[in-house]
Amino acid sequence: MRIKCGLEDLGFLAIVLVGLLFSSCAAHPRRVAISGPAPAGAAELKITQSIIPPGKCGRPLHRPMRPTFITIHSTDNTSRSADALHHALAMNKGLRARHNRTGFLTWHFTVDDHSIYQSLPTNETGEHADYEGEGNRSSIGIEMCVNRGNNLDITIDRTAQLTARLMRQYGIPLNHVVPHMHWRMIRYSDGRDLGFKKCPRILLDGGRLGPKWSAFMAKVSF
Repeated sequence: MRIKCGLEDLGFLAIVLVGLLFSSCAAHPRRVAISGPAPAGAAELKITQSIIPPGKCGRPLHRPMRPTFITIHSTDNTSRSADALHHALAMNKGLRARHNRTGFLTWHFTVDDHSIYQSLPTNETGEHADYEGEGNRSSIGIEMCVNRGNNLDITIDRTAQLTARLMRQYGIPLNHVVPHMHWRMIRYSDGRDLGFKKCPRILLDGGRLGPKWSAFMAKVSF
């Protein structure tokens, strides 16, 4: 999912931090280990919870969900400051969006090469895939960071580990781990058909599923 800010690195960071000083939506991050058995070599995989408070910003409505899919995204935001922490901070401040029901973008987990932040409970609908479609209504959204200085190979590995754990935790089969482009996007505000978004870009080959996606899925199923 592309998040265009049009700001320089320091500007992006400053706006997020200043906004948090005055926002009632800010939550204190809490580091936890995700439940469920860990795959071999993944003992260090930790989750920092930075859950958006109920009724605030990206959670103005309580929309319960039983997750049956996992949707994989990449942010397309290459600003050096656009790591997992600052995407989590932005969602806590309120990451505005147009044409959807809540007026905000939200997803469940953000991953970079050294951290994972959780912004929504996994049993609650986010705004990350397809407006009011099955992608939002039934899937856990995971965003991979692509900011400058972030190691993409490690980010992809950590995303695969997180995905595998969530699959086991919720009984989600491998064929329900899908790229964002799996979901057809029908805009909520006016019903406009936006088609299928080419995301996650870092796991596509020429805008299509190919060897990169297959390699990611092999990591998930290892």
